[in-house]
Amino acid sequence: MSAAKKLFIKTYGCQMNVYDSERMVDAMGASGYETTTDVSDADLILLNTCHIREKAGEKVYSDLGRLRKLKKAKPDLLIGVAGCVAQAEGAEIIRRMPIVDLVVGPQTYHRLPDMVRKTELGLKVVDTEFPAEDKFDFLPRHAKTPASVSAFLTIQEGCDKFCSFCVVPYTRGQEVSRPAAKILAEAQELVDRGAVEISLLGQNVNAYANDNWSLAKLIGALAKIDGLARIRYTTSHPKDMSDDLIAAHGDIEKLMPSLHLPVQSGSDRILKAMNRQHRVADYTRTIEKLCRIKPGIALSSDFIVGFPGEEESDFAQTMALCEEIGFAMAYSFVYSPRPGTPAAGREEIEASVKTERLHRLQQLLSNQQMQFQQSMVGKTMPVLIEKQGREPGQMVGKTPWLHSVHLVASELTKGQILPVEIVRSDKNTLAGEYHGTKRLDKPYSDNSFAGKQIPL
Repeated sequence: MSAAKKLFIKTYGCQMNVYDSERMVDAMGASGYETTTDVSDADLILLNTCHIREKAGEKVYSDLGRLRKLKKAKPDLLIGVAGCVAQAEGAEIIRRMPIVDLVVGPQTYHRLPDMVRKTELGLKVVDTEFPAEDKFDFLPRHAKTPASVSAFLTIQEGCDKFCSFCVVPYTRGQEVSRPAAKILAEAQELVDRGAVEISLLGQNVNAYANDNWSLAKLIGALAKIDGLARIRYTTSHPKDMSDDLIAAHGDIEKLMPSLHLPVQSGSDRILKAMNRQHRVADYTRTIEKLCRIKPGIALSSDFIVGFPGEEESDFAQTMALCEEIGFAMAYSFVYSPRPGTPAAGREEIEASVKTERLHRLQQLLSNQQMQFQQSMVGKTMPVLIEKQGREPGQMVGKTPWLHSVHLVASELTKGQILPVEIVRSDKNTLAGEYHGTKRLDKPYSDNSFAGKQIPL
């Protein structure tokens, strides 16, 4: 019996790419491939790419350049590029990097086994269509291996918002929501394989709508699954934070008290130039409602600094918004033009100005994150044990507010939710101690130690 072929897959970018990589592993597993963590041992290498920022795309070409030597040593080695860079650049990838054998877009990876069979015959294959069929109907069931304690589940893809800086509508297509029955079945399957927490994914996840099902209704149905203790969702658009979804944060105990809601700028003028379809006042009203419904909810956001036309007064409004709300965590980046987007041809702000503004914003956001983490010290909170740490006897878990907790307790088992006392706040993590208290049977929500919020 011949040895199984080996698949090495590298994932760039967002959680949706992590989920897509897992499904590509399932697809190739059904064709006899096993995964390997040793790239030199692989028969097939897949780079599952992200195209949101310029440096992410260039990193893919850098990694391909480093694979030239391996390809030369192993002529039968197959190399593929998947994901959003594949969708955006298509055959140009093979022209620029002839070592690449196949290019597959994010909507066609269910065809990956057939593509690989063609490349094994010496053909170069590019498939970046937006097919009429639902790729999820053609993917095999998840592998029967244990699932991660915290699992991802894609429920929605694409975006119809067309923000002027964003490539997602062009690389992922229009908004499409999966049928609720299929999502519930996949969630049950993940729980049966050991998942305790599920994060629902979508480019615009709170736009989920399928056959009279909203995201709030879907979360309510998922909450009834025995063994599923925690539910999260990301990433959301402020325009789609409906009243029933806001209410779900107060009504559904399994929905964790954290929300990632990108605002991008604190200036209405810049938001209009970005085509964000909301104003600052819309955003703050949503936050006010959430804080009333769920006191102590941890808020995170995204910011683009130095968007074309941004003046110092616009940036000052962004800083003021951050001061007003107080984010538990945030991601901030200088604007980089993406080819094909409406903003790409606009006159850019001087790089040194963008960098200086970014530094100021990141300093403020870092201080807010440190304050939020410090407010947890001395509290005992439910921590989901996820994995072993790097040090002997160390375990790593997650609070309801998405912070990693490191604790020394080698006897703990992955998947347990335990009361852990937070004893120290480090730069990006917390340190905790577990004293053998009886295991919690359900999530508990002592949210009384929130960070700074809008006064209500």
